[in-house]
Amino acid sequence: MLASHALALVGVPMRRVIRIVQDQRDARYKLLRGFFRGADDGTTDELQQVRLSTFNLPLHARFVGRTVGELALPALGVQLVSLRRKSGQIMSLSDDLVLMEGDALVMSGKADPISQAENRLLKA
Repeated sequence: MLASHALALVGVPMRRVIRIVQDQRDARYKLLRGFFRGADDGTTDELQQVRLSTFNLPLHARFVGRTVGELALPALGVQLVSLRRKSGQIMSLSDDLVLMEGDALVMSGKADPISQAENRLLKA
């Protein structure tokens, strides 16, 4: 609201101000997708939306002791957004970061690719 008033006061046309504010809201709300499940999450439209998903790496998972780069998530259409250790420490992401049992991986992507990524992570 403050930004929209400032833009209007410096002479930006109101139609453009509204468009800028709406674009920013859309970008921020996109980050929340996947956190809140609703009754209509099974619809075709919803399945095509990018969402966030958190996956905890179990002890005997195939990728324990291997690197983030070896996951090859981009090839599936999935992006690793964040990684939190079992201790709660949030790690800086890099391809050479070694995965450990209990790591919480936050991934971004569409429903099917995220499901494929989770299956890949679970294989022993």
